[in-house]
Amino acid sequence: MTEEANGEQREEATAARRKETNRNPRRDSSRLSSVTTAIHLLKTFTEEDVELGISELAKRLNVAKSTVHRLAGALLDEGLLQQNPENGRYSLGIGLFALGSMVRARLDVTSESKHILNALREQTQENVRLAVLERASVVFLHDFESPQTLRLRSGTGQARPAFCTAEGLCLISGLREQQLVNFLTYPRTARTDKTITDEDELRARISRVKRHGYAIEDEECDEGTRCIAAPIHNGDGRIVAAVGVAGPRVRMRKADFPKIAPLVVEAAETISERMGYSRTQPIYI
Repeated sequence: MTEEANGEQREEATAARRKETNRNPRRDSSRLSSVTTAIHLLKTFTEEDVELGISELAKRLNVAKSTVHRLAGALLDEGLLQQNPENGRYSLGIGLFALGSMVRARLDVTSESKHILNALREQTQENVRLAVLERASVVFLHDFESPQTLRLRSGTGQARPAFCTAEGLCLISGLREQQLVNFLTYPRTARTDKTITDEDELRARISRVKRHGYAIEDEECDEGTRCIAAPIHNGDGRIVAAVGVAGPRVRMRKADFPKIAPLVVEAAETISERMGYSRTQPIYI
């Protein structure tokens, strides 16, 4: 028997002994299914422990590291976990959001914004999106499709790179300097010929968002797509989401931007006020 096999046997034996002191009685069974263990693995993450390594997960689950490694790999492939390339630790993945609308229902911003977003769609006749920042991506909590025949497909539950989307630029503009520095360490891959990846240019765009109160996306993320977005603030003044109006280039012309931008900003401000934000209070920086 190899040393590696002996090591796995020792881990299994240690895991069995740990079960005697397990705080969760549902984990006392000597034969947990892989599905149950995977669910327990996901529930191990908390607001205090957003990132955990294989060893810590194995300890908390009272199973062998080889078992955790196998399950984590499967969950990673499905987008239910994501891995920090710098330290190898795992955290919950954005794929969990796509599993159900119950996640959206628990977010204050979605409950306060739905009818406002629908009204904005009626005004603009284009897709209206609500996005939040998740590491290097924006995730669309809502994407209400345009009523027109030619329209963008709904991206609800999907993710896009934050650095090249209008909603993402709005969300990035709310980061503190050190947070922004950390964000800019993420890889930036060009998606179209217009994608801006240079750090200085991105910082200049973020500064414009702060000055004007909205961001413009002109085919930087998807060819043929334009978008105008504005940030949403919570009661503490922090930017917690962004609302965007997106449409096909052939209909959403640059000449229309001055007409659309005020509508987007007004919708974002209305949602912000519903969340307790006052325009006269200092913005969280």
